[in-house]
Amino acid sequence: MAAMAAAMAAALPGAGGRFRWRIGAAAAAAAAAGGVRGAARRAAAGRQNYDLLVIGGGSGGLACAKEAAQLGKKVAVVDYVEPSPRGTRWGLGGTCVNVGCIPKKLMHQAALLGGMVRDAPHYGWALQPVPHNWTTMAEAVQNHVKSLNWGHRVQLQDRKVMYFNIKASFVDAHTICGVSKGGKETLLSAEHIVIATGGRPRYPTHIEGALEYGITSDDLFWLKESPGKTLVVGASYVALECAGFLTGLGLDTTVMIRSIPLRGFDQQMSSLVTEYMASQGTRFLRGCTPSRVRRLPDGQLQVTWEDLSSGKEDMGTFNTVLWAIGRIPETRSLNLEKAGVHTSPTSQKILVDAQETTSVPHIYAIGDVAEGRPELTPTAIMAGKLLAQRLCGQSSDVMDYDNVPTTVFTPLEYGCVGLSEEEAVARHGEEHVEVYHAYYKPLEFTVAERDASQCYIKMVCLQKPPQLVLGLHFLGPNAGEVTQGFALGIK
Repeated sequence: MAAMAAAMAAALPGAGGRFRWRIGAAAAAAAAAGGVRGAARRAAAGRQNYDLLVIGGGSGGLACAKEAAQLGKKVAVVDYVEPSPRGTRWGLGGTCVNVGCIPKKLMHQAALLGGMVRDAPHYGWALQPVPHNWTTMAEAVQNHVKSLNWGHRVQLQDRKVMYFNIKASFVDAHTICGVSKGGKETLLSAEHIVIATGGRPRYPTHIEGALEYGITSDDLFWLKESPGKTLVVGASYVALECAGFLTGLGLDTTVMIRSIPLRGFDQQMSSLVTEYMASQGTRFLRGCTPSRVRRLPDGQLQVTWEDLSSGKEDMGTFNTVLWAIGRIPETRSLNLEKAGVHTSPTSQKILVDAQETTSVPHIYAIGDVAEGRPELTPTAIMAGKLLAQRLCGQSSDVMDYDNVPTTVFTPLEYGCVGLSEEEAVARHGEEHVEVYHAYYKPLEFTVAERDASQCYIKMVCLQKPPQLVLGLHFLGPNAGEVTQGFALGIK
């Protein structure tokens, strides 16, 4: 048709030149528009469309994806692990499977076994002291983690969930562009998108040598050789758990704490946790902050720190420096602004409502990346399943984040559910709070003559009858299993 118009215009004489030009421009514009539409059609043809797209292959994201697929939705999961500054990378499954709960609990168990070996002669087992072999343990733990990676791949395949090992960023509110390790781009779009990218350890980049010479929990569980004499910087549960099992495995371990241990947990219990660790050989540098890390000619790391109370500098040498000073959400590379998703200006986590909905009605966030959510695997899993059920019209239930039990796997385990004593007093007033508490000695500590000075339990209650239990705190062996039972009652 454009060709016919051009031919007609060409046949018109004289003043028709202007008319002929206009017809030619219109024809060119029509042809160009056809080209743009053609390019759009070609791009759309190369784009894969889904009912649900999950960004992040951790516990919450996988649970959401598998549940939605089981309920009949067309689902894709996008997951990509950016190597740590040390170069460590891992497979599908997220933090918990690869560099969190699973390897941590297994190494904690390895340390507990060392304690049992020391107890064994009291029970009639004529065992000689035996050294621990890090390489053997690490290989066994890493092989188990790799089996879990493979298991997740198989489960996605069984449920017909498409898995893409690509790094995702938003193009618009319904579309992401994923880039593979080799640089190939893939466009994916979906009616609903769930962000479940979790977080990564924070590095103190203002400290000289921190990035070049330090490691984090992203690296510790994948070390082939023993970390040797280790300085753990931080007072989080990650810091204390890692320091605890390193000490239990026979390594010289020091924890550097700027202020208080286990911020956000009950502080009486936190003090008992660190007291027990100190009694087992972990050293604590309190009120100190590192200022510099240097590598010495013999390969050791020289750390300089400041004592905040005196202002004096001190230094020590270590084989490994482990940063455990908190985590940051994996939101920076997602281009959330292109989708209109809002984040907290302080934490950079994604703002969500009770339904896990972000500022964009069809985009959701679950797990550690969402603001105000506990950084716990079981809650992320349940939140993901419930979200999938709501999206599929199977349920209207939302995740209940109140009174979620948790356990800190320090050498003497600390389990809790509900409010700390400090939170209860702040919420209800000291005069309205009653605390019931007791020290106890676990039976397994008796024959082996273990010190049970820090084995302790307390219940934080409202003083007024019927004395509603606000929080329960337990410090002792198998704290996770103990706390689970009480959590049901408190719920």
